[in-house]
Amino acid sequence: MPDQRAKPTTTTTCVQAGLLPTPSATFPLAPPIWQTAAFTYPDLETMEGILVGELPGFIYARYGLPNHHQLERALAELEGAETAVVTASGMSAIAATLFGLTRPGQRVLADTHVYRGTRLLLEQDLARFGVRVDFIDCGDLAAVQQGLREPARLLWVDTLTNPTLRIRNLPRLAALARAAGALLVVDNTFATPIHCRPLAWGATLVVHSTTKMLGGHHDASGGVVAGPAELIEVIRQQVVRFGGRGGAFDAWLIQRGLVTLPLRVAQSSASALTLAQRLAAHPTVRWVSYPGLPGHPEHQLAERLFTGGYGAVVTFELAGGEPAVRRFLRALRLVRFAETLGGAITTIVHPATTSHRALAPTERTALGISDGLLRLSVGLEEVEDLWADLEQALAASIH
Repeated sequence: MPDQRAKPTTTTTCVQAGLLPTPSATFPLAPPIWQTAAFTYPDLETMEGILVGELPGFIYARYGLPNHHQLERALAELEGAETAVVTASGMSAIAATLFGLTRPGQRVLADTHVYRGTRLLLEQDLARFGVRVDFIDCGDLAAVQQGLREPARLLWVDTLTNPTLRIRNLPRLAALARAAGALLVVDNTFATPIHCRPLAWGATLVVHSTTKMLGGHHDASGGVVAGPAELIEVIRQQVVRFGGRGGAFDAWLIQRGLVTLPLRVAQSSASALTLAQRLAAHPTVRWVSYPGLPGHPEHQLAERLFTGGYGAVVTFELAGGEPAVRRFLRALRLVRFAETLGGAITTIVHPATTSHRALAPTERTALGISDGLLRLSVGLEEVEDLWADLEQALAASIH
């Protein structure tokens, strides 16, 4: 007997054809992109099981997609963490951590040299909600100990300060924070888990802008916080309420970047050391900051905390100040003037007129940021080609 059920109309077929599953006995070699805003339930029981955590499953993009979940597992393993939550940007990860873990009346103690975006968030946003924020030079351990005599919820530092590249003594800071009942949060963007794992040195939480070295190709935006499940779950809920998840494609791109992360980090770090050595010997360069140089103030600490290299970023100061910087930047051909770092393309930035331009000259000086300071992020180009470009630009800077 012919099937008497009505056939879907052409319009309905067009709308719903993409929902039909495609059976396969094999698995994709590369992870797919889950480009969807929501998931369907077969029944109420399944929905309830997912909502209470008894069944695996996904609900809505803002709560997290499979691409987010896969990336979180990979990044947690890289940092040696129990779990992680990924976000739309590094600042989204920082904001969710600060707002998720503090309450009015509590206190955050942060490094004076903390990333500029973090400092602005602390000063202009978190403080407005009744959280006290104090800044201290976390290179001075005695000052940190003194600062922690007053209760603090968080102690916030960067593994490597931006842009001066001073290294923070994570084991000592972790011990001081633990004794004072504070949580040590470390921004590990510059070092990456290839060079340093702050959790292994006693930190409570580690954050990254995955836009930088972890993604590595200047084409995706993201952030991550990794640490104990109890704290990450609080931060995760803050991410959901903020709407700070980011898209599936960005998470997919960052996970793809992880495939080559060890190779990229090794190449960039080796080239950065070579360029730092040559810059330090150049007559137009006043000084160079790079942890791999024996003259760096924390070189011995870097040898203890870092493995496999010292990072892709080199900071140096031109003797001729800002006029020399302008001539230098105009002469560059391979190195790109861009406000980013950690990618395949070598970039350079002038902090005094970009990230720190709003500060008074005296404030910049106190942070070690002069008008001649430049931050170089070394990419994957041939190191001799990079040096040739830098060398001719250095020559142009004095004319």
